[in-house]
Amino acid sequence: MSTRVTLLGSTGSIGTQGLQVIEAHPDRFEVEVLSGGSNIGLLAEQAARHLPSLVAAATGTRDALTAAIAAAADAAGVTGYDPQVIVGEEAATEAAGAPTDVVLNGITGAIGLRPTLAALRSGARLALANKESLIIGGPIVRELAAPDQIVPVDSEHSAIAQALRSGRTDEVRKLVVTASGGPFRGMDRDALREVTPAAALKHPNFAMGRVITTNSATLVNKGLELIEAHLLFDVPMDRIEAVVHPQQIIHSMVEFHDGAVIAQLGLPTMLAPIALGLSWPERLTDVETPVDWTRAQDWRFEPLDDAAFPAVRLAQQVGAAGGTHPAVYNAANEVGVDAFHDGVCRFTDIVDTIAEVVDRHDGAQFDAHTVDGVLAADAWARAEAAAILGG
Repeated sequence: MSTRVTLLGSTGSIGTQGLQVIEAHPDRFEVEVLSGGSNIGLLAEQAARHLPSLVAAATGTRDALTAAIAAAADAAGVTGYDPQVIVGEEAATEAAGAPTDVVLNGITGAIGLRPTLAALRSGARLALANKESLIIGGPIVRELAAPDQIVPVDSEHSAIAQALRSGRTDEVRKLVVTASGGPFRGMDRDALREVTPAAALKHPNFAMGRVITTNSATLVNKGLELIEAHLLFDVPMDRIEAVVHPQQIIHSMVEFHDGAVIAQLGLPTMLAPIALGLSWPERLTDVETPVDWTRAQDWRFEPLDDAAFPAVRLAQQVGAAGGTHPAVYNAANEVGVDAFHDGVCRFTDIVDTIAEVVDRHDGAQFDAHTVDGVLAADAWARAEAAAILGG
């Protein structure tokens, strides 16, 4: 029997690669729901190819999406296809709650929180690529999720989940999350002040959207990943660290009490983590090309430069503080990224703004155990960040 799949953010990087995995294993998966953003043309083409029963879009109108699907189906020679169509701000949340077996949440940003909660309430397995929903809604997500209901799709957390199958959680001494170092590895803070938006979007290994690519350049993404690892695997923040590994062949490691270190290796692509998220705990065949052991190669490790890239150290403090601090960190960053690409601030101002907003945050002001409380903290942080950058 095929596994029914819902893809949230189907037109983005994670979603399109998820469909690539599904198309390579048509006997294993059936696309039940597609939910996309503003690229209605691509969403319609995906729908005409996979024939889901429900198609959702965050923007546009129902009539426009229906017409686009009809045109795409006609171009593909598909007749009689008439899916349910929903459009609007809550479309992804409604789509996430539809009956299915696996929900792949590939949405970027804090807007992925409500869909994550809807997927968990539906009882489906959640293949989570939207790290922000766990980071900002950590207590809510953890309370709602059943044991093993969440399977991480970030390559680093997928690596840790795989390595943890080698031992018990109480045998873990440390989680080591690897980082490419981004496009500006080795640059000092003075040089980083002059970084342009175009340069920040040139990741050395991955092709991603604007926010995630910029986060990788500031290393905010790595800070978020440390917080995510803490919440996913219930390991204290002071036992989670990051190390620069430019080649990104080793995706992350688990160090056990006896000194053994288990690492997961693979090419720097997202196909294998996405496939494992869809099929967990089974592995699909021929998802990715393995490392070529006949070719000489060197793998390098370097310590993080906290002076030039303070985002990770700040995230460790935020993760240890808990509550709504991670939500504030994430929200201030999203505002900072937009301001940087709009020419309002310098590259280094992104993390400086996060630090100032976090410093202003009163942890007791918002309830981290309610969606309204988390979103209020998110809104407060966005307003504070905007005021700092606008001043």
